[in-house]
Amino acid sequence: MSTPYVLLGLLAGGSRHGYELKRAHDERLPRARPLAFGQVYATLGRLERDGLVAAAGQDRVGGPDRTAYALTDQGRVTLDQWLSTVEAPMPYVASTLFAKVVVALLVADVDRARSYLIAQRAAHTARLRELTAVKGDPAATLSDVVAADFAIAHLDADLRWLHATLGRVADWHREVHP
Repeated sequence: MSTPYVLLGLLAGGSRHGYELKRAHDERLPRARPLAFGQVYATLGRLERDGLVAAAGQDRVGGPDRTAYALTDQGRVTLDQWLSTVEAPMPYVASTLFAKVVVALLVADVDRARSYLIAQRAAHTARLRELTAVKGDPAATLSDVVAADFAIAHLDADLRWLHATLGRVADWHREVHP
């Protein structure tokens, strides 16, 4: 994940303390795994060590001192470089879904592999329905809708692959077990 860069991006709008960064991350990336506070503070520590952020003061609001962090000039340059670098398409298939299907074909019979694919297709379809409902929810923010669109596109690709693989599972099993 690109957590350091997301935190740098959130700090580009002004200084914030860890709690605010976590909350902003979880709001702006609503379908991403929520950040743990420990991850936020550990990442801030590394960013500070590397000169990309600097402490910008402390405040106390009914609890422990909270250190606010600000983006440094070096942090801005690093963030700008990251944003201008095109992400290479993934060169490898690194999906638990794909690995499970391959392993199912290695250790199980065709029916078990087919059953797994059917169950996985049902789970993907249910998730697709949930995300589609998010898009129709009047309380959904634009961040919610954009994140749902991203997830739906990936689920749709997985569903197309699951459908194609179901049609090939018997032949694939014969190839794996000649």
